[in-house]
Amino acid sequence: MAFDIYKRGQGKYTRIWTAVATVLVVGLGCLQLYRKLEAAYLGLWIETMVPAAVFVALSVLVLWLVNKPSVADFMIAAEGEMKKVSWSSRKEIMVSTVVVILVVIVMAVLLGTTDIGFRLFFDRLLR
Repeated sequence: MAFDIYKRGQGKYTRIWTAVATVLVVGLGCLQLYRKLEAAYLGLWIETMVPAAVFVALSVLVLWLVNKPSVADFMIAAEGEMKKVSWSSRKEIMVSTVVVILVVIVMAVLLGTTDIGFRLFFDRLLR
């Protein structure tokens, strides 16, 4: 069947959340389409049924794509790789962020003083 779930137990959450996020984006797009059609005064039937039909068609396409073997295998592999990632602790992230901010500030001060020095040098040289 066209809508059987490919490798049912694998990559479950990745596929579910990808489908949910994609359908949410499709829904927001259909809402914008509804507003554009409503502003054009084409009639209530067209204003509501066209976005509804587009939403249903694209939702079915998303369901089909999420279960397509090549896409599903990619999502299964991506979920497997995400489980292997070594995530930093909150303390490590805070220390790294502070180091980056301090280095940026020091570099800004050094570049600023160099710029002021060159400006003063060339101002005196050109007088």
